[in-house]
Amino acid sequence: MIHDSKRSDIALVVDDSPETLRLLTDALDSAGMTVMVALDGNSALRVVDKITPDIILLDAVMPGIDGFETCRRLKQDAGLAHVPVIFMTGLSETEHIVRGLEAGGVDYVAKPIVIEEMLARIRVHLANARLTQSARKALDASGRFLFAADRDGTIVWATPQAQKLMSANVTDETLSTARLRDWLRAIEAGTASADAKVTPLASDQLRLQYIARLGENEFLLRIAKDAAPITPAQFSKELGLTAREGEVLSWLSKGKSNRDIADILGLSPRTVDKHLEQIYAKLGVENRTAAAAIAVKATRK
Repeated sequence: MIHDSKRSDIALVVDDSPETLRLLTDALDSAGMTVMVALDGNSALRVVDKITPDIILLDAVMPGIDGFETCRRLKQDAGLAHVPVIFMTGLSETEHIVRGLEAGGVDYVAKPIVIEEMLARIRVHLANARLTQSARKALDASGRFLFAADRDGTIVWATPQAQKLMSANVTDETLSTARLRDWLRAIEAGTASADAKVTPLASDQLRLQYIARLGENEFLLRIAKDAAPITPAQFSKELGLTAREGEVLSWLSKGKSNRDIADILGLSPRTVDKHLEQIYAKLGVENRTAAAAIAVKATRK
């Protein structure tokens, strides 16, 4: 969700204590936020069916389903996966704090609540959530085949392009959660390669690339069609190009943009640019049109 400066942030407060609800509602309202309230977990689940809050303040101990289970159910909804949840409770033992974080919470505030501290934490988590969502929105718009997975091999999020590619080509046989988990653990242990040619897939049409670690338990990956080298032998033999330069030139001659070539070959756009510079120099041309013409002529010999 990209923040709209013309509207106030929406906070959902879930607590069975009227006093706590009154305290937080007054404070959040004074801070310029729109406040929704729920007295228990089931009510909270019904509220989020109608509107998505920007942040959730959740009591850990409530009648019916407790806050920990409520948080787990909230996080099962993809639309709420990145909404920060701050737990509120009088329980301060480490095991309860850990339970809250494991359930999907981002923070833990002990009761009685200190309003100034709560507002400060809310501001920090709202800012972090906006940065995260803005970055993912930019990735979505960039046309990249990217997704993120946690250490257990569970996919956390994916760009629309990656979702489409995986839904059409990936099954449990080609990329199971266990297989992805084992590959990520091997990369962390330094026993598996993470470059673009690593293929922990049964399918020979796709390949997977480890990009970076985004957080404590989130890994950025790239998935793309694994185009087999179709570079004509003439490119390397007759034109004096390296195998990689021949691949780049081959895709160039088929009308692919630099970004397309980067995606197909698992390279960065900057690397493709450098290959093209070398290709132009070796072919004695100044632009892609002239290079493509030479490539087409070579394939027809």
